[in-house]
Amino acid sequence: MDADTPSYDPLRPVAPARRVFTARDMFALWFSLGIGLLVLQAGALLTPALSLGTALGAILAGSVLGVVLLALAGVVGADSGLASMAMLRPALGVRGASVPAVMNVVQLVGWGAFEIIVMGDAADALAKSAFGVSAPAAWTLLFGALATGIAVLGPVSFVRRFLRAYGLWLLLAAAAWLTVRLLATHDLGELFSRPAQGGMSFGGAVDLVVAMPLSWLPLIADYTRFGRNPGAMFRGSALGFFVANVWFYGLGAAYGLAAGGDVSLVVALATAGSGLALLLILLDETDNAFADIHSAAVSAATLTPGRVPLMTLGFGIVCTLIALALPLAQYEGFLLLIGSVFAPLFGVMLADHFLVRRRVVAADDIDRKGGAYWFAGGWNPAGIGAWAAGIVAFHLIAAWLPGLGSTVPSLLLAGAVYLAARSLGGGK
Repeated sequence: MDADTPSYDPLRPVAPARRVFTARDMFALWFSLGIGLLVLQAGALLTPALSLGTALGAILAGSVLGVVLLALAGVVGADSGLASMAMLRPALGVRGASVPAVMNVVQLVGWGAFEIIVMGDAADALAKSAFGVSAPAAWTLLFGALATGIAVLGPVSFVRRFLRAYGLWLLLAAAAWLTVRLLATHDLGELFSRPAQGGMSFGGAVDLVVAMPLSWLPLIADYTRFGRNPGAMFRGSALGFFVANVWFYGLGAAYGLAAGGDVSLVVALATAGSGLALLLILLDETDNAFADIHSAAVSAATLTPGRVPLMTLGFGIVCTLIALALPLAQYEGFLLLIGSVFAPLFGVMLADHFLVRRRVVAADDIDRKGGAYWFAGGWNPAGIGAWAAGIVAFHLIAAWLPGLGSTVPSLLLAGAVYLAARSLGGGK
């Protein structure tokens, strides 16, 4: 177990001696988190609604936007040494930040359950293909237990003992095999020549791609707070996630198009000679569930006192039980809903941290009643109002201007409204 785990406190900065992550560590972590079966599935949603060329353009645009926002949120954690939900308090207030913290716990439990579901389904497909045996509940329990165990160990242990040692190389081998097999078994020229069938705009596709890195915005600081310096955390996390997101969204779009738009991409690959590569990715998928489960506990610990390892164990059990009860279904709406809530929220937080506070945080006031972040009874009206305005803007743009894409406009609007409100309110 990590040395810091028993006394881990998301509302207190990580001690300098425990800030051990380098840019290499962040590249390994976020490349690993950016690779996954869900990313392949999401890529398959882009085609054949879009042509493969247009889908790849949306993947590049959405990945650039998403990873820049993600890496900037990581800088906030490295600057302060505080967890993600704690760092919302300067913008929303000590009590106001409890609203997104609750929402974050809910969405992380949902993501954790989805990860366990997709791991169980993929393992069952592989076992059925190789041995003719199907036991989905057993696989779900196995991967739920594995992800929970890793989460209880903590992030430093996982990155240093697994990813840097050999996990990253296994993932690169799996991604390379899927790429080589695509080139060997399909005519890329023919795939690129297939016309779009319609049903999704370019802006909508960008939003779907951006939603993947945005889904990690509310927890990246939980890991970059262990970083040695902010610049390394930005470079490592941005490059790692960008490479993984483009690579696997692109593979998903190409394989999905080749399979005729079948979104059951995992099953299709498992029965088409890519079982070994899927097995390696499947083993890596546990780190996605690990991050969801660990950060759900960290977020909950900002709401109520408790030992993070024990809370992590509890959330792992909850995610596993949900995974046993729910089938894997279409989750495009789930991704876009996350974007509608957290994109404007982090527009407010990034504006507050970089433009208002100039990257200086009074850590002692993060949980102090009557302190710098108490505002009006623990709530910052400027931050809450700007966040709400951004959410409304997101859905209005999605309804009336779907071709534009909602993520970046709503984020920028929320940040601008926040800055304007602070200016009109005399900086409070």
